[in-house]
Amino acid sequence: MKQYILTNPMATQRTSKAKIDQSDLKKAGVEPDKADVIYLGVDVHLRQQVVCRKVDGAAPQPAQRFGPEEFKLWVARQMKLAHKVVCCYEAGPFGYVLHRHLEKAGVECLVVRPQNWDTHGRRVKTDGRDACALVEGLARYKEGNNKALAVVTVPQEQVEQRRALTRYREDLVKEVRRMALGARGRALTQGLELGHRWWRPKAWAVWLAKLPQWLSDILDCSREALLVLERGVARCTEQIEALARPSQERPKGLGALSEQIINNEVIDWGRFSNRGQVSSYTGLCPSEYSSGGSRRQGGINRHGNRRLRTALVEAAWRLMRHQPKWKRLEKVREKLLLAQSGRGKPGSKKKIAVELARGLAVDLWRLNTGKATLQELGLEPA
Repeated sequence: MKQYILTNPMATQRTSKAKIDQSDLKKAGVEPDKADVIYLGVDVHLRQQVVCRKVDGAAPQPAQRFGPEEFKLWVARQMKLAHKVVCCYEAGPFGYVLHRHLEKAGVECLVVRPQNWDTHGRRVKTDGRDACALVEGLARYKEGNNKALAVVTVPQEQVEQRRALTRYREDLVKEVRRMALGARGRALTQGLELGHRWWRPKAWAVWLAKLPQWLSDILDCSREALLVLERGVARCTEQIEALARPSQERPKGLGALSEQIINNEVIDWGRFSNRGQVSSYTGLCPSEYSSGGSRRQGGINRHGNRRLRTALVEAAWRLMRHQPKWKRLEKVREKLLLAQSGRGKPGSKKKIAVELARGLAVDLWRLNTGKATLQELGLEPA
């Protein structure tokens, strides 16, 4: 691979009489052979990294392909060619291992939200084009255009491990539901309706006498798998709840499990500077289609963390029962009573729950950043 000689623009400027003397630059502490900054846009894959490089304000160079280890050595060489190296890649299944390695090596690395880089609808997608679009967006972002990229907050390793535990529990719960429904469907083909938690020992003993032998043999395999999965869910739940704050520090209706799920998905409440940012992250804000003199708002935009959104809505339903003095609930009490009496608009109770879930996120942000207390928000401790 050819090595490009990178020159500092200061080293090529001319005075009215002659070129600037190289020795004068060295005395001034400027290294004339180095660029100010090298931008790297990386399209990350399991066995190769596709990289596009942009030096200072020049046009992006053609994309290059490296193996994972070869890429790390190549980045180390870039550190010698510029005063600063800035890199970015899209968040994906490979986590933050590459980010942490580059940060330790002295490279400023950003992890950004994945998006469709084919903005002009050309229907051509290649790794090289994505890397080029990434490096162009990175250069604009570092020059002050904060909307050029959507930067992802990288969790600390300990926080990432806690979040992995709550997400793994979610996967186990989904698997329990999937297997239970599959077994119930097989029984329905024979005119039998399995009850709730049919795989538990007492319920299974009753069903064993009613099921045909061939069907009981099939369901017995599912039963054993469901029992193992349920033990896994219980073990994960116990580990998660052990990390929760004392009950007097969280509101009544927000259990230890829900609190940990919400906190692990947010990562760091201190990264939000206002309540608008908190609401936007949840994806519980109304969508909008406005043009000219017309303005129309629709359902929630769902542009945010779906796991956080689910946990907040579930918690809001519980707080509606357990927190009658909650200030946000008092603001919508008349609408809620109207909906409960059946005189409200269809679906109005669900809309109120979504509104309260959005407000709950803001209240939790205030609690976790010390901007308010439970008493100031009208919340009773658990």
